[in-house]
Amino acid sequence: MKKNLLHTPEGVRDIYNEECAKKLYLQNTIHETLKSYGYADIQTPTFEFFDIFTSERGSVASNNMYKFFDREGYTLVLRPDMTPAVARAVSKYYMEEHMPVRFCYMGNTFVNHAEHQGKLKEITQIGAELIADNKSDADAEVIAMTIDSLLKCGLDEFQIEIGHVDYFHGLMEAAGLDEDAVNELMTLLSNKNFFGVEELITSSNVPMEVQEIFNKLPELTGTVEVISKARSLFTNDLINNALDRMEKLYELLSIYGFEKYISFDLGIIANFDYYSGIIFHGYTYGTGNPIAKGGRYDNLLSQFGKDAPSIGFAIDLDQLLIVLNRQKIDIKIDRMKTLIIYDEDKKAEAINKAILQRDRGIPTVSMRKSEKQSLNEYEQYCIDYGFDTLFYITGDEIIRKEF
Repeated sequence: MKKNLLHTPEGVRDIYNEECAKKLYLQNTIHETLKSYGYADIQTPTFEFFDIFTSERGSVASNNMYKFFDREGYTLVLRPDMTPAVARAVSKYYMEEHMPVRFCYMGNTFVNHAEHQGKLKEITQIGAELIADNKSDADAEVIAMTIDSLLKCGLDEFQIEIGHVDYFHGLMEAAGLDEDAVNELMTLLSNKNFFGVEELITSSNVPMEVQEIFNKLPELTGTVEVISKARSLFTNDLINNALDRMEKLYELLSIYGFEKYISFDLGIIANFDYYSGIIFHGYTYGTGNPIAKGGRYDNLLSQFGKDAPSIGFAIDLDQLLIVLNRQKIDIKIDRMKTLIIYDEDKKAEAINKAILQRDRGIPTVSMRKSEKQSLNEYEQYCIDYGFDTLFYITGDEIIRKEF
């Protein structure tokens, strides 16, 4: 029975010692990057009213939320998504503000994935939201921050795959599919099941020229030339506007010098229904899951009463930590740490030395030496727990060891 108390529920885990230090380092590095772009901090509650995240908002499906009730009987949820929470807060406190507002955040989200998916149900996200700016310059700023943040963390081999919601909507307009077929098609495209896409489109009454586009979707991914290729195949007003926006975005990101990290995927499907324009996912080797996601959501804040086109992104810190480890990229955490052990009659000297070390900015542990442990055991303790220096204050001498 006591052993059962040591386990965590499925989908959550403990993070401690060096791994925790590395995660905090990544968190602080990204936070400083976002601050350097002029983003202010915002914190929203860990749990909110269920209505903030309902299907009308286009967020996580209801059966994937952790729901509970308060004393008054209101349905509450652990937040499954940061963006609607920030949208609510900005709508409340900046209702009359018409200039752009920039916020960054750090926090955990909770999604009750099916256990067979093997995904964490609690993840740490850090990201930013640029509110009340509908320009492509805002799209570029947010994607540039995403790239800059990943680079600052030591990651170099990654791609930000960019698409546009209206490219898919333009195809749907031309295809004339009913709602059920559209939903099935979105699921197939999300899973990159292009054989299923071909089968569905072929069996539906879709114009031949549109069928050909769907058959070529796997080819519409890669460098900026993909946009020209797509334009030569089929266009309508929605598709033209989407392609124009992506071309402009590429020009702006080239000014940032980030074009090598950019690719386009015209078959990309938004993971949340509230996305309304540019959408993007960040990928690297070592995981099949995106390490970053983002996109434009021009209509979300209007559901809270504020008309403010917006764009944002979030980095999955847990996934980022995994890929850095798998790619053997060293996270340069501060390993300077001192252990002071002392005999009973040397406690005053040891405590004063510890105070001096801490005043110098050196993390220091001070403990009275146990008669049951040898000096060699304390040396091994230093190695195991990341101390770089050991002081042993005994008799008339101070023994110093470095590791």
